[in-house]
Parts: sequence; C-alpha cells; structure tokens
Amino acid sequence: MSLPSVRAQLPATCRPSLWRSEKIQDRHLDRLAVVYVRQSTIQQVTRHQESTLLQYGLADRAESLGWPSSRILVIDEDLGQTGSSAEGRLGFQRLVAEVGLDHVGLIIGIEMSRLARSCKDWYQLLEACALFGTLIADLDGIYDPAQYNDRLLLGLKGTMSEAELHIIKQRMHQGRLNKARRGELCLPLPIGYIRRPSGEIVFDPDEQAQSVVRLIFDQFERLSTLDGVLRYLVTNKIKIPVRSRSGSHKGDLEWHRPNRPTLYNILKNPLYAGAYAYGRRPTDPRRKQPGRPGTGRTTAAPDAWSVLIHDHQPAYITWEQFKRNIAQLTSNCNRSGNTGVARNGPALLPGLVWCGRCGRRMHVQYPGKNNTKHSYICSRDRSDYGAEHCQSFSGPCVDELVTRELLLALQPAALEVSLQVAHDLEIEQGRLDEQWAKRLERARYEVERAERQYHAEEPENRLVTRALAKSWEEKLRDEVQLQEEYARFRAQHPKELSMDKRAAIVALAKDIPGLWYADTTTHSQRTQIVRLVIDRVIVSIRGTSELMDVCIDWVGGYRSHFEIVRPVASFTQLSFAAVLLRRVRDMHEEGLTSPAIAEALNREGWRPAKRAKMFSASSVRTMLSRNGLTAVKRYHEITEPQLEANEWWLPGLAGHLGMPVETLDRWLRNGWLNAKQMGGRQGRWIIWADLSEVERLKRLRARRRRWLDDNRADTVPGPRPAGW
Repeated sequence: MSLPSVRAQLPATCRPSLWRSEKIQDRHLDRLAVVYVRQSTIQQVTRHQESTLLQYGLADRAESLGWPSSRILVIDEDLGQTGSSAEGRLGFQRLVAEVGLDHVGLIIGIEMSRLARSCKDWYQLLEACALFGTLIADLDGIYDPAQYNDRLLLGLKGTMSEAELHIIKQRMHQGRLNKARRGELCLPLPIGYIRRPSGEIVFDPDEQAQSVVRLIFDQFERLSTLDGVLRYLVTNKIKIPVRSRSGSHKGDLEWHRPNRPTLYNILKNPLYAGAYAYGRRPTDPRRKQPGRPGTGRTTAAPDAWSVLIHDHQPAYITWEQFKRNIAQLTSNCNRSGNTGVARNGPALLPGLVWCGRCGRRMHVQYPGKNNTKHSYICSRDRSDYGAEHCQSFSGPCVDELVTRELLLALQPAALEVSLQVAHDLEIEQGRLDEQWAKRLERARYEVERAERQYHAEEPENRLVTRALAKSWEEKLRDEVQLQEEYARFRAQHPKELSMDKRAAIVALAKDIPGLWYADTTTHSQRTQIVRLVIDRVIVSIRGTSELMDVCIDWVGGYRSHFEIVRPVASFTQLSFAAVLLRRVRDMHEEGLTSPAIAEALNREGWRPAKRAKMFSASSVRTMLSRNGLTAVKRYHEITEPQLEANEWWLPGLAGHLGMPVETLDRWLRNGWLNAKQMGGRQGRWIIWADLSEVERLKRLRARRRRWLDDNRADTVPGPRPAGW
C-alpha cells in the first residue's frame, strides 16, 4: 500500500499536525526515519485494517517532524508475525541492522508493543539506539534512549508490553482449559469420528470406515506389533479412511494407503476408548527450536494430562484395552527396561532372561558372522562402571530347557487349542470377507453415480457427455477388476473351513512338537509363543563351573526350578575336573590308548567341557598333553626315540608351560623356539629348552598377544647346545 493512498484514506481530523521537539537535531535529520509496521496475526491484518492504516499513517508524522518523504523508510515485513521473539521477524532484524550501521535517526511506532514484546529484544534495541544516537517515537512523544528519564520510561513501557502479552496468553490459556474441563473445547477428531453441527461427536456414518478402525484394533491385539498390523493391511489391500480437513473437498471421505504414523496415532489416541483428553502433548521450552512455534512437544503420561473425562463419546474399544495397547507399544521399544519385539534371530528368550546375580535383564549377543550361535550376557556393570561382565553363557542350553518345559505345558491343551484356532480362522475370514463386500458395494455405488451423472446431462452437450462417459467406463472397469480379485480371494480363502482343513488343524495341534520344529515356523513366532506363557527366566551360574540354576516364572505366578549344564571353555572349569583328570591318569597308567580312554569315559557317563556330547580320542590326547602326559601309541605306530636332557616333545612342553599346543606350534613356525624335526618333513618336532629357556618362554607367554614384536628380545631363542 503506497503512502499517498494511506494519507488519502485518513480523515483530516486524524492527520498528524506539525510536531516539533528540541530532541531532534540536524544529525538525526541527516539519517532515515523508519516507520515500523507490525500486526500479530494474519487475521488481524485482514480484519483490523484500521490499526494497519494508523501505523502506515505515521509516515506523515515523520514528515511533519522535518524528514523529507524520500528519507522515510517503511518496514512492514513483519505483518502477521508475533512480537514475542525476534526469531523469524525479518523486519525487526533489518531495523536493528540499520540502526547498527548508523543509518537511522528516528524510529516511529504506534506503541512499544509493536516493536517488541520481549524485554531481551527491547533492551537490545535500546542499547543500539543509545549508542548510535537514534530517537524513538510513539503516539505519546519522542524519546532519547541516551537520556536517563527517557530510558527509564522506555524500559517501563517495554516491561508493560511484555507483561501485557503474558496476561493475554494466560487469559486465553485459562479460557481453553476451563472449556476443556467441560469437554467442550473442539479438538481435531481422529479417523472414524465426525462432529455434527451441534458439536456432538459420533461414529463416522460410513460403515466401511468403522469396520477398518475396528479391524486395526483387533489385529493389534492379535499380532501385538505395529509392523504386523501394517503388513496385514498391505497384504489384504485394505486402505485407511480419512476425512479431508481443508480444501474444496473438505469433509469428503478419502482412502489412503496404510502407513506407520497413522496406525501409531490411532493406537495412542484415547478418544477411541471414549475418553476426552486435553494436555497429552505439552510444550517443553527447553526443546523448542527457534523460529518453529510447533516444536518442543513432549508426550505426557495419562496421570499428567490436564483433563481426562471417561465415557465422553462413543468408543471403539474399552479403556482397559487402550491401556493394554499403550503398554504393548511401550514394551515393543527395544530399550533396557522393555522386552522388545520378537525378532527372527535364533535366540528364543530375548528380553526374558534375567541375571540371577545382579537382578538385571540380560541381552542377546551373536558373536558369529552368520548369527547362527548366540549367548546371553549381563554387561550392565561393564557399560556403566567399566567392570567385568557379570555373567554370560551359551544360549542354546537354556533355550532347550525352556522348549522342553513349554511343550510339556502345552500338551494337555492340544484339543482346546485346535478348536480355538479353527474358530479364529473362521472369524478372520469373515472379517476379510466383510471388507471385500463393503469395497464391492462402494464400487457399485461409484458406477451408479457415474451413470446418473451421465444420464442427467443433455446428450447434445458432447463436451461434457464424453468426459462423463469416460468416467463411467473407468468406474465399470474398476468394479470388474475388483470382482475378479474377490473371486480369486474366495477361491484361495473360503469363508468356512472344510472338513479336511479342520482335520489337519486337529492333527497339527496333537503334534505340537512337530509344529514347533517345522520349517514353516519362524523364530519370531516361537518367541511370541514363549512370551504368552512365560514371564521371565532367571539364570545364575555356580561360580565358573558348568552348572547353572534356572528359574522359570510362568504367567499366572507359578515358578519352577531346574539345574542344567552349560558348555565351558576348558575342562578345568568342570565341577568334577579333578576327579575326571584322576580317572584319565589311572587309565593312562594302565596303558590304555586314547580311543580306549575316550570309550571308557563315555561308557561311564563322563561329559566333556564344550558342546560335544561325548569324548573323542583327540580330546583325550589334548587333555593328556596339557597335563604333561603322553598318549599311549598303538602297536602299529613307530616307537618314539628317547629324548635327551632338556629335550621336549611339542605337546609335553605345551603342557609344562600351561598353554595350548596350537600356540606353541605357531611360535615354532615363527622361529621363536630351538627345535629340530625328526623323520623328514612329516616328522615330529623336538624342542630344546633348559631352565633359562623355559623361563624365557614363560615370560613370552605372560605377555599379551597384540604386544608381540619380532624385534623384541623375548622372541629370540636362546643359544643352542652343541650338535643342534
């Protein structure tokens, strides 16, 4: 809006007269006079035009004070912007910049609240004006920020402007809160609801829209995961009904593809439980981003909501089911205090295993590349305090115990499970068939509507009838395609189960172990079944041995205790290691070979340390070599030569040093030992090591592997004796 047009619209009695002030000097007149125009909202700009005209008219006052019209600058970029902050106010930022560049001699505004409603921004402007000698004027007079009295008055006006904004906000907030306490504050309605002209909230009159909303809640209660519900809707080509909230089609029902945010908002909204809630997402000033008024929202717990009125409108679900849904969504989050979602890893008990020592939840670890092996580990002390792991163990041993007990517990309920499964399948097919029927009915309506539009138009109006005929044909094609898809669906999924399928379900229910171990049963499905009947599994290892105490807490309060054996790294960790070694020594002294010793140990019921179920000849030979014993050769094997003083066979020296034979063999390949080979390339190695050489090897063994360096003195073997 140009200045002459604004002045022309002002009546003669409202036009400013010639004001004079001794505060205006020549140095002020040499610079610009800035007229700052601002309205808080777009509604004020369009509806309160008198205030806008009055602010534009301040340019006449600047001209009457001595500034020529060419030296008067009108800044109106902030029309529709709030004055509570300088963020996003390009006009105010430009004004401060012009003052800092010593381009402004006078700033004119209708009142101080137009310039700023924040003391931080207001005093920043005053400091700049005082430093560069800029005057400030409003309808009450002209002020010099460099003078004490004017500065005091300007500061008081700025404080009152900020307090006025606070009072206005507080008054509006209390008005909204009081209206919300009566349940009369209009909030945006979610999918499946509409608001009548009287203000009453009712179900969406479209039956298909209602059935889709109910289907979402039913599927979440059955599948327990948001991803499961999303995949179900996508697989069955079910769309979500949405009422348009703006535009030319406001209020019309539109069908959108399902998505995660929409489903999450449906499950989290208490309105579906018939409850009116206000204050679910308060604003945290610490998280609010500058220039973005809608940010900083937080999610409050139901007991922290400002208003909660039960049974306020029609409900799709009960309040108890709503609380279960919220608890399930929280539990699905993979955090330290939650169970998490059942995943496809081979671990059967993720989120259910608890440490019997410290009482914390243990997590799953997959050390292999292919995630085929897993272990349960308690590492909270390590992650929080830098301490050692509390305890860890191989996962399959506990999973096997839980699987065995679970199958025993499910066996008596096989018949009841089969009947319930058949009933649930029929109900599920009925729901899907109902969705197809409503989709066909809607398609039939669209065809008939297009037909009525075509016949309602005059045949002579070819320009319109051709478009209507094309639309009618498209609706007919859509209906035919939908009917064909429905026919295929009915062929693949009959509404009622046949006798053969019922018999198959009963047979599968009777063979629960076969169903459990079937290739079609996924790891996540097994995990979900476990979580239905087991609350937690508490495990405690007895020292560093192979024995573990396992306590299973079943859903319902029953607790069962077990003792199981886990695989350990070395046979020295076995609780019966001393007795086992004594037995092996006795058989070795009797002259038994390694295969004979292994056979005797398996026959007597001894078990090895690692995952192997039985002893083998190689494991017996390893045990003998690590304890300084030599396995007895079979009769057909070549007799070993007699060793001289300070000479060792490789296994014997490894047992003497208390280290694996493989490590000592690697040292041999690296040239760190005095050794010679007997009988050619395939012969055995003899190592020479006296007391000093043995001490050197012990020092080398005590050092960490990653610190080894071929140039270090400890890796160089000692001098060889004569003849070597």
